[in-house]
Amino acid sequence: MTSTKEAGAPARELGRWLWQGVRSGLLLRPDWRGLRATPGLLLLFIVVDYAAAIAAQRLYIVGDATFYWRVFGYGMLSTAILAWGCWFVMPPATEYRDLRRHPLDAPTLFSMFFLQSLAIGLLTALVYVPALHLGFSQENPHRWFQWVGALLPVSWLAVAQLRLIAGSRDGHRLRRLSAGVIVLLGLAINVFVFPQQFWYADRPRPAPDAAKDMPLELTQEMMERQPQVLAAALDAVKPQRKGIIDVYTITFAPYASQDVFMRESALVAGVMQQRFDAAGRTIQLVNNKATVEQRPWATPLNLRRAIAHVAQRMDKDEDVLFIHLTSHGGADGHLAADFDPMTVSSVTPQALRQWLDEAGIRHRVISISACFSGSWVAPLASADTLVMTAADAQHTSYGCGSKSELTFFGRAMYDEALRKTWSFEQAFATARKVIQQREIEAGKDDGFSNPQIRVGPAIARKLGALQAQLAASTAR
Repeated sequence: MTSTKEAGAPARELGRWLWQGVRSGLLLRPDWRGLRATPGLLLLFIVVDYAAAIAAQRLYIVGDATFYWRVFGYGMLSTAILAWGCWFVMPPATEYRDLRRHPLDAPTLFSMFFLQSLAIGLLTALVYVPALHLGFSQENPHRWFQWVGALLPVSWLAVAQLRLIAGSRDGHRLRRLSAGVIVLLGLAINVFVFPQQFWYADRPRPAPDAAKDMPLELTQEMMERQPQVLAAALDAVKPQRKGIIDVYTITFAPYASQDVFMRESALVAGVMQQRFDAAGRTIQLVNNKATVEQRPWATPLNLRRAIAHVAQRMDKDEDVLFIHLTSHGGADGHLAADFDPMTVSSVTPQALRQWLDEAGIRHRVISISACFSGSWVAPLASADTLVMTAADAQHTSYGCGSKSELTFFGRAMYDEALRKTWSFEQAFATARKVIQQREIEAGKDDGFSNPQIRVGPAIARKLGALQAQLAASTAR
């Protein structure tokens, strides 16, 4: 018959683990005696640590938020590095001459790291979450509080991890120093390269621009004219020129409630016409009250039709299709569309890839100016494709408000950098640095947008030939 003392042993052991985790989080040396990690305990600590991080991050956001499940995979690299650091500082137990003097092993140290992270996270949340929900950090004068709330836990955890390794008393001093560097590397990767941000605040629908206070009235005449506007825009596209790499351009601005997207669409089209000889080979699809009878509407169907029509006019082996999409973006990869009172579906990277493949267009340069647009890179990437985005898959971009003249990405990439070079890669590298500096100056507080680019080898060769062609034509 199992005694009460034996039945309570697992609970007492778990209690000792938790207490020593709190001590370690408070930078006190844990008492390792009697602590021995098991696969079950380690799994429990990992699950609880993740659950606490998810709950705390949700509490940090006031209002509605969206859960981003893909983040689960981002922490695997830092976890593997942490495990490596534990193994590095802890030689195998068989090397110990006296286990009573050396009670610590790598799995036990690895487990304590998770409890340490759990304790620091909970202690930080006890202070930060109530203050946040009381509105302390909602106004610009308290932005310092947001920085403290972001940097304090990271700094605290770094010091606690180094303290834990230094106090292990096992292994050679150089081995402990090396393990400390390894652990800090894993923490840096987790914070700056692959941050585990599980929740993103749902931004309220932006208020319409002042010029759009009156709703659009869809009349029968307007509806009947739109097919004519689209047909005229498609018919105006010139055919390809033999022996010349022609650049065909489509701009797509589906969000009617804010003029910034209409302006960016026009700017990008103009730059492509001036710099890449795309005059007569450009189609602008725009949802906006100001252009409702002059431009074809930016709907998924019209975009698909434009791609198919360009495919008929271009030489698919010789020419390049450039597409720029600009709107709000969601963490789910959808490009927002708005054209009240008409309902417009959103565009996804998978749909765009399908339309391009169906049309047989080979050489592609695709630019997406939207929040979370990094999620478009993988679905669109190929050997014949250059795809660049205003942000990565985890961060918002900037400059898409009602008072914005252009987005930060649109201004830096097209209005500035691409006017000085014919290389999309060079322009992107220049624009990326400018965007980061401007976001810092503007006080963007949810992390660097981190614009992304991926260039296939075949499109790189084609664009190199295009640059040579444009340089030669300018030199004449």
